Amino acid sequence: MPKTTTSLETPLRNQLDRLAAFEPASLPVVSLYLDMRPDQHGREQYATWLRKALPERVRTFAAGTDARRSLDGDVERIHAYLASRGERSANGLAIFACHGAGLFEALQLSAPIENHWLFIGPVPHLYPLARLNDQYPRYAALLVDTNAARLFVFSLGATEALREVKNVKTRKSSMGGWSQARYQRHVDNDHSQHMKEVVDILDRVVREEAINHIVVACDEIAKPLLMQELPRHLAPRIIDIVRMDINAPEHEVLRETLEALRAKDGDTDAERVEAMLGAWKAGGLAVVGPDDTLEALQRGQVEELMIAARAASVRRPEESGAGAAAGPVAVETSAPGGTVDPERAGMAGELVARAQATAARIRFIEDERLLDDVGGVGALLRFKI
Repeated sequence: MPKTTTSLETPLRNQLDRLAAFEPASLPVVSLYLDMRPDQHGREQYATWLRKALPERVRTFAAGTDARRSLDGDVERIHAYLASRGERSANGLAIFACHGAGLFEALQLSAPIENHWLFIGPVPHLYPLARLNDQYPRYAALLVDTNAARLFVFSLGATEALREVKNVKTRKSSMGGWSQARYQRHVDNDHSQHMKEVVDILDRVVREEAINHIVVACDEIAKPLLMQELPRHLAPRIIDIVRMDINAPEHEVLRETLEALRAKDGDTDAERVEAMLGAWKAGGLAVVGPDDTLEALQRGQVEELMIAARAASVRRPEESGAGAAAGPVAVETSAPGGTVDPERAGMAGELVARAQATAARIRFIEDERLLDDVGGVGALLRFKI
């Protein structure tokens, strides 16, 4: 029986790695992405689109061939899964299927997929999934004051874990003289001990959960206390300190901290692209353009892939000729503007899959103008040949 995997919990990086390791098949692989959010009446919106898109694509394969038999099996399995799936809280769903090769993976996602997408090609098409992983990264958000703290781990637009610390709230005193000084030392000691406890928990969570980014929310009184206790190895992981009420609702914490994370990421995008282009122009450890970047990925040279946030922006210069890097990819989409160009979808998909398979970092560049002159893609290299 084909293997089925369904998850809202497993880190998406692990699932991307597994799918990227799928060996190219002589049979077609279906990559299906569905926006599972209900409409204003509470009804799912994907069914009508899927009933039209899936049969239309399958019929482009001749009846009686191995490819068509495999696809017919995929269609049957997909509809059976959608009819029986138990978890209804997912906002997005990604299905990868190749009946003849024993592949069937269904990933239920808390983060929304903006449009329905159907790709049929020789390997799983991972660009939209990797893009989602970049849009909704895994990070920690710490809300802290002088007597309480809330530590969230967010992933794919949902709360993965929450830890809370509450210590005795020190009352204000009207004492004076030596008594006031002793009382203030007592208060300061309580605040310091509280912050030590908070930092110890933060350090443990960051280490155990492999967290690379932290957003902090605190007031001007708590900030110096926190920074005083923060160990050196944690300080570089704090990407921003924002103002937010310690008791802010969970959805507000997610929204505000994710905005801060994305703003910082946008600034970093410009710096990384500038460094990559500078290295390329100097003949250093960098390449640009789909063809050279793909060759570097195939040789395992790429340290960090930088690719436009829209697959449509990944293109070859007109003078370099045609032919998709990933081979023909049938594309059906409900995105505004119609069907995605199959060649560009194929190139973007192969670049991302190769990067995933070789443990290269993938950075999606939101401001696509930064990569416009180099075909929407480039890379920093580990070594030169």
